[in-house]
Amino acid sequence: MNKIKYSIFGRSKLSGDFIFEALVGLFALGVIVLAFLLFRELFIESQLSRNTFGLGFLTTSTWNPVNEVFGALPFIFGTIVSSFLALLIAVPFSLGIAIFLSELAPEKLRTPLSFIIELLAAVPSVIIGLWGIFILAPFIRDYLAPPLSTYLGFLPLFQGPMYGLSMLTGGVILAIMIIPITSSISREVIMTVPTHQREAALALGATGWETTRIAVLPYARSGIFGAVILGFGRAIGETMAVTMVIGNSPRISASLFSPSYTMASVIANEFTEATSKLYISSLIEIGFLLLVISFIINIAARILVWKLLKVEGGGVT
Repeated sequence: MNKIKYSIFGRSKLSGDFIFEALVGLFALGVIVLAFLLFRELFIESQLSRNTFGLGFLTTSTWNPVNEVFGALPFIFGTIVSSFLALLIAVPFSLGIAIFLSELAPEKLRTPLSFIIELLAAVPSVIIGLWGIFILAPFIRDYLAPPLSTYLGFLPLFQGPMYGLSMLTGGVILAIMIIPITSSISREVIMTVPTHQREAALALGATGWETTRIAVLPYARSGIFGAVILGFGRAIGETMAVTMVIGNSPRISASLFSPSYTMASVIANEFTEATSKLYISSLIEIGFLLLVISFIINIAARILVWKLLKVEGGGVT
C-alpha cells in the first residue's frame, strides 16, 4: 500500500500531521518575519541621521552630542581593530586546542576538556568584564605593556602611556570570549576528516604532525575558516565585556595602549542619555550598521561551514 503523502502545500492530509507541519512552519516563518521587522525598524528610525549626515556619517570622526554633530568613524575603527586583534590572539590558541582535542588528547582527557571549553562560552560577558577590570587590565598595564613599549616602542602600535583600559585590553578580552566557539567548531570540523586520510599519510611514513599538517588541516580548511569568521562575528557584536575594559573614548589612535570605543559600546553607554531625536537616530544608525555587518559575516561563515559538512565525510574540493 502506498504511503499517504501530506503537506500544507496540497496533496492529501492527515489532520494531526498537517497541524504539526503547519505549526512548525509558522515557527520558522516567525523567525524570518522577526528579522525583517528588526531590519525595517532600525532602517526607518535611522532615517533622520542618514538624511542629515549622509555618507559623511561613516567618514567623520567628530562625535559631539552638544552641537549635534555625529560621525561613526571612531566606533567603526575601534570595532574593526579590536575584532582583528582578538582574531590575531585567539586563532592560534583555538586551532591548537582543536588539534590537540581531536588528534592528540587521550580519550579520558578529551571529553572533560571539551566540556570545560564549551562551558566557558556560557560565562556571562559582564563577569568576564569584571575580571578584565580587576585582573586583566592591571596585569597588562604592569607586566605586559612595559616590555612591549621597551622592545617594540619604535612601532606606533606600542607608543604612549598605558593606563590599563585600552584597545589592547579590549582585544584580549574579546579573544578570551571567542576562543571557546572557534575552538569547538574547529574541533568538530577536524573530526569530520575521514580516517583513511590519516591512515594514508601514516602509511606513507608521515609523522603525527605531518599527518595533521598535510592530510587533516587542508581537508578541513573551509570549515576552520568558517569557525574563524563566526568568532569574528561574535567579537564584532560583543558589548558588555569590551565596554568595561576598552576605555570608551571616541578617538582614533594608532597606539594599542590608547582607549577606544566600539559600535556596540557606544550604543550601550549613550542610548539612555540621548536627549534629541538626531542623537537617538545616530545611535540607531550605528546599530543598523552593526546588524548588517554581523548578518553578512554570519552568513559567510555558515556558507563556508555548510560547504564542508554537506560533502559526506567532510570533504572539501
